[in-house]
Amino acid sequence: MENEQMGMPAAEPTQAEMNELLRIRRDKLRELQEAGADPFAQVRFDRTHYTTDIKEHFEALEGQTVRLAGRMMSKRIMGKASFADLSDRYGRLQLYVKRDAIGDEAYKGFKKMDIGDIIGIAGEVFRTKKGEISVAVTELTLLSKNLIPLPEKWHGLKDTDMRYRQRYVDLIINPEVRDTFEKRSAIVREIRRFMDSRGFMEVETPCLNTIPGGAAARPFITHHNALDIDMYMRIATELHLKRLIVGGLEQVYEIGRIFRNEGMDTRHNPEFTTIELYQAYTDYNGMMDITEDMVVHVCEKVLGTTKVTYQGTELDFSKGWKRMTMADAVKEYAGLDFMAMSQEEALEAVKARGLEIEKNKDSWGDLLAQCYDEYVEENLIQPTFITDYPVEVSPLAKRKASDPRLTERFECFVYGRELCNAFSELNDPIDQRQRFERQVALREAGDDEANMMDNDFINALEYGMPPTGGMGMGIDRLVMFLTDSASIRDVLLFPTMKPLDK
Repeated sequence: MENEQMGMPAAEPTQAEMNELLRIRRDKLRELQEAGADPFAQVRFDRTHYTTDIKEHFEALEGQTVRLAGRMMSKRIMGKASFADLSDRYGRLQLYVKRDAIGDEAYKGFKKMDIGDIIGIAGEVFRTKKGEISVAVTELTLLSKNLIPLPEKWHGLKDTDMRYRQRYVDLIINPEVRDTFEKRSAIVREIRRFMDSRGFMEVETPCLNTIPGGAAARPFITHHNALDIDMYMRIATELHLKRLIVGGLEQVYEIGRIFRNEGMDTRHNPEFTTIELYQAYTDYNGMMDITEDMVVHVCEKVLGTTKVTYQGTELDFSKGWKRMTMADAVKEYAGLDFMAMSQEEALEAVKARGLEIEKNKDSWGDLLAQCYDEYVEENLIQPTFITDYPVEVSPLAKRKASDPRLTERFECFVYGRELCNAFSELNDPIDQRQRFERQVALREAGDDEANMMDNDFINALEYGMPPTGGMGMGIDRLVMFLTDSASIRDVLLFPTMKPLDK
């Protein structure tokens, strides 16, 4: 049965015991309603402070009357005087409830209240003989009745799957979960603050599109009844944002949801949040600088440090991130010098390693990218920019003038995982059309993640897009690193879950 006293943990209730607890709580609600004291009829409670205000400003508030509201998380009945813990958004605080202070009827009502009930109180701030900051209650109001007992705090929500399905209970029981999402909110707020301070304009682009573009990913497909056409949930914001650069907005960014019809694991969810930003008259080197500056800013403002521990490994986000080309990285970690190889030599070298080569992906650039994926990524623990990707895997990036096999593209890796992707944006409409045509050929050959032809985007480029740098970052993954969260589900309030009846 539910244990309201401090002390040894109670055993988890059986189903029969749980049914009895549910019945008792509904009986209490009915009694209140019949007595004209329906807790759900309460519409407002004006509070003056949060629990953390009392603790942080005790000297100024001692002896003062305050009004608090929140959920009762414990109750210790001790005759004519009792203690309870009240939890609000920011923390918990002890309440001292005395019969003589609130009156006989109110005290009887308090004794009948349950753990999980939402209450409003007024009282005087003081410190107990044991030194604990508390509030001596003079007024107590039941604001909402809890009808399902909370998980006993010593056992908690042991089922991780249920924690994600019932995030509302997870947030009530586990303060560290609430802290993660407070940090997530602060991280997004500081990203916006940083971007705005650099002169960027925040914009919104469509979530529904007639063509999915801007990334290699499988889209979600829906149908627009009025137009009688299939439409796609966006897989990236890139192509619309670059249209705005053509239009002269010059510095734009968007923080928004992206949808990809792909598998789910600890690093992937079908919908996730990114920031994409584009700046005219700069290149991928400028994007490396702004990416590094943004993450450093967020770390300092939200965490107060640029050094964080992620899954037992210290990550140092301070200025000076390592930069190396993809070819140099493959040479360092795989011992293969692609820059000294022809396509035929690269093919033989990859075959000699026993790697399986995908159909239509045996070009020099495809083989370099395959070796990078196979041998390099897992070794990139500290923040590292990998630059100069092959043109075959970079359909929207500008070619390097010094080597047309490569593009001015980088990805940043942390803990062996991609954090962001960026280019010197391709602004040659003729080259862009040819690359789209290669993507269309791959799609027709069975690659359903390849890009479709976007004639309107090419039309926009034909009006002229200035030299531009662009970057896209997964905000969920950044939050994972900065909150030491092992799974993306730990940083999404409501992750996608398979229905229980499936």
